[in-house]
Amino acid sequence: MSQFWINIIFVGLSFALYFGIAIWARAGSTKEFYVAGGGVHPVVNGMATAADWMSAASFISMAGMLAMSGYFASAYLMGWTGGFVLLALLLAPYLRKFGKFTVPDFIGDRFYSKTARLVAVVCLILACTTYVIGQMTGAGVAFSRFLEVDKDTGLMIAAVVVLFYAVLGGMKGITYTQVAQYVVLMIAYIIPAIFISLNLTGNPIPALGMFGTDVGSGMPILQKLDLLVTDLGFEQYTADVPNKLNMFLLTASLMIGTAGLPHVIIRFFTVPKVSDARTSAGWTLIFIALLYTTAPAVGSMARMNIINTVYPQGVDAPALQYESRPEWMKNWENTGLLKYEDKNNDGLIQYYNDKNDAYAAKAAEKGWQGNELEVNNDILVLANPEIANLPSWVIGLIAAGGLAAALSTAAGLLLAISSAVSHDLIKKTIKPDISDKGELMAARVSMTVAIVVATYLGMNPPGFAAQVVAVAFGIAASSLFPALMMGIFSKRINSTGATAGMIAGLVTTCIYVFLYMGWFFIPGTNTFENVESQWILGISPLSFGTVGALINFIVAFAVSAMGNPPPKEVQDLVESVRYPKGAGGAIDH
Repeated sequence: MSQFWINIIFVGLSFALYFGIAIWARAGSTKEFYVAGGGVHPVVNGMATAADWMSAASFISMAGMLAMSGYFASAYLMGWTGGFVLLALLLAPYLRKFGKFTVPDFIGDRFYSKTARLVAVVCLILACTTYVIGQMTGAGVAFSRFLEVDKDTGLMIAAVVVLFYAVLGGMKGITYTQVAQYVVLMIAYIIPAIFISLNLTGNPIPALGMFGTDVGSGMPILQKLDLLVTDLGFEQYTADVPNKLNMFLLTASLMIGTAGLPHVIIRFFTVPKVSDARTSAGWTLIFIALLYTTAPAVGSMARMNIINTVYPQGVDAPALQYESRPEWMKNWENTGLLKYEDKNNDGLIQYYNDKNDAYAAKAAEKGWQGNELEVNNDILVLANPEIANLPSWVIGLIAAGGLAAALSTAAGLLLAISSAVSHDLIKKTIKPDISDKGELMAARVSMTVAIVVATYLGMNPPGFAAQVVAVAFGIAASSLFPALMMGIFSKRINSTGATAGMIAGLVTTCIYVFLYMGWFFIPGTNTFENVESQWILGISPLSFGTVGALINFIVAFAVSAMGNPPPKEVQDLVESVRYPKGAGGAIDH
């Protein structure tokens, strides 16, 4: 059986499972649509939250960044996992005690202001829409290779799948679908990693194999990789980061952005009790750890496999002839995500860092006229099984896993967007007397519109998946996280201060992104231009969310200090939320 039909079988079976769950768990009320009825078991919710949180950026793109950027990319590991600890300790149980459907619902009631609610809706839509672009991009990458269709066709297929189970089932359908997707994506991620670790190190545990010995050379894996990349003019893989301020701010931005992500926060509204929210967060961390302890090994081994493919006899020997390139390179060339240009007409694949001025003389001696191989970061995890010549069923499995990762998070994000529109914008602001049935219909229509918009933007992504996602985290970090923290832990912040803080944090972050990344929702640009020399204090646009959050806090406290304190009933509400006793009240709709 051909690889194509094996991929079809694996992907088809996983999609059939998702559709079956959606039909079984169809939402019949707004409570089921928004929070799955509020009765999800903590372990089930932990698994669903892990799938919701581990997006295409985690499954597809993060290991690619680790492969190409080395130590610096560990900021993503630290930021995303550390952020979930913040969420579990500082936000989840308190928001569950408050007992509302959405993040803007909390902000609107806590700051007793429709304006604050509307600003929170805008912040949520911006963060979630930016985030969902990365998911749709990842889905397009996976479809384009494994189902042998172009990226745009793959995006439309992904959109139809999400449309079916998310619009039909709402949070109830999404929850149980995400449990299935977690199982699929984890099996798909870990099994290839075990095979690759065995091939390179003889150790079946990837996280240990990364610190083991390369069976070919007898050298430690990371030491061998350092030699390979430096011999090709790249920075040492394990090299320290010169700009530690930027790395710290990036890590912090990802941490507080994670804690402020609306689609993850609403998952803690689905459990019955406050104590279940805490338990659910603990289980989520365990489920997340399975992938995040494996990702560094996958990234480092993928980088070594690529170099060994291009230079099978060592980097000092002649490179691979283009006509003799392996089948996996041909397959990914067809997607446009791997490109070769013979710049010196010698028929060989020269792969090296042509931006390293110190390496230019050595390259000139060899007759090289520039790097000839471009490998998109987003393909490395998906291509790893092919690069390592793993069995066909493993390749089919990772196809299903990559799609599961992208679709699970896309569904959660789209639900957060639709809930904000139907519940916070329509129900709470525009048409308070709307019926339960009408609100449910509005939620489904808004989700459909969100899917159409996300698909269009996914066809014209401004960067690879993890970069786009990092900007989404920056938006959440600079706007929503400070408002949530101040809403829970400060009785002094009033509605004017909170609103001014959210606007200040959001606007400054977006302006910095506009100026120093060269894009922001500009379909068709497909560019990601960082001019590091122009960054203020060397702060990357991806790291600026931390600065935006500080501006948010400062503005909110300064404006609140000049105005009246919140009403007594609001201060009492803050007190009750901060000291959650018992199960908490039922969800107030």
